[in-house]
Amino acid sequence: MIQHPIVHEPFAYGIGFLQITGFGLAVLLSFVIGQIVAQAETARRGYDPEPIADLVFVAVIGGLAGAKIYYAILTGDVSSLWSRAGFVFWGGLIGGIVACSIYVWRKRLGILRLADVSGIAVAAAYAVGRTGCWAVGDDYGRPWNGFLATEFPEGAPPSTAENLRSLFGVDLPPTTLPTEVLAVHPTQLYEVAMGMIMFAVLWRLRDHRHATGWLAGVYCVLAGVERFIVEFFRAKDDRFFGPFTTAQVIAVVFVLVGVALMSARWRIGPGRPGIHAAGGATPAAA
Repeated sequence: MIQHPIVHEPFAYGIGFLQITGFGLAVLLSFVIGQIVAQAETARRGYDPEPIADLVFVAVIGGLAGAKIYYAILTGDVSSLWSRAGFVFWGGLIGGIVACSIYVWRKRLGILRLADVSGIAVAAAYAVGRTGCWAVGDDYGRPWNGFLATEFPEGAPPSTAENLRSLFGVDLPPTTLPTEVLAVHPTQLYEVAMGMIMFAVLWRLRDHRHATGWLAGVYCVLAGVERFIVEFFRAKDDRFFGPFTTAQVIAVVFVLVGVALMSARWRIGPGRPGIHAAGGATPAAA
């Protein structure tokens, strides 16, 4: 058994009536970082970056709505739509994609052109946003006593034996006291690390020579693989597909969509333009 597990303390401070949490700061910063990355890359490709600010606002609304709806469907509890809990990543991502796609279609901005940039921005925002889950002690993993094992005595919820059993269906020895705080996988840190890797890969490929939209496919593949992997370590109670969670099934769909998009946008041709605006910058010579 590990001798000195990390004991997590939530990041939360009260200033008068205002409650500042690490989660709130991380979410705010994630959208700021995402907007900065998307605007810079859009401008670098020779397009007007001004619509990005509106897209970020639309993504916030669609993401919050999608996350809550996904959680309500998953739990079968309609009342959760009005609770503070349940901001689920896949629901937020799907809701944001739908909302932004409708906006882009109505404004005729070019869905695949913006999607090619958005993948980079979303990966950066994801890495930053997941630090908020660590800050409040949410979305941790299953019991574990290895390197970086962490106890969440004030987590959301605390990583007690009772919570792991009743909320996440974790099988524990019957002699484990319900109030015992258990060390678990710090999956929030895994997600931050993998989010940074996703961003690094997409940033490295941002000057690709394929048709517009190809990089969006790469993002879908990377995001699906990341989620599929981390779900094996998460404390979850939605393993409705044998050993696999609902999130893993969605992850597989994302990977397949990504592969199809990469294949369809592999070559530049009629109806499949490159990523740079006509007369704008071109990729550096290989």
